[in-house]
Amino acid sequence: MRLPRATRQHRLFCHITQTWRGKPLTSRETVVELIASTTTRTGLTVRCELDTRDYPKGIKVSDAEMMTLNIKGDTFHPEWNYTISPRAPNLSSSLWASP
Repeated sequence: MRLPRATRQHRLFCHITQTWRGKPLTSRETVVELIASTTTRTGLTVRCELDTRDYPKGIKVSDAEMMTLNIKGDTFHPEWNYTISPRAPNLSSSLWASP
């Protein structure tokens, strides 16, 4: 049985909150370590790492740029749950394309 992504995330988050229950969340590093130490009886493990890169704010993405993304919405709340996959290779510019 495949559950909607929102349900899967909820099922994961309840295990994460059990892991950090009663522990002071004093820093981002503490939160990341607690999330990464989350496991379940069925064998689920969680991979988590802190992304410390700086990201510029206020970048505008045009409608034309958005249309080039390979985004597929889930059937359950596609505005919240979606998958972004790599773009298909542009074969016309590929070294392997025939002339």
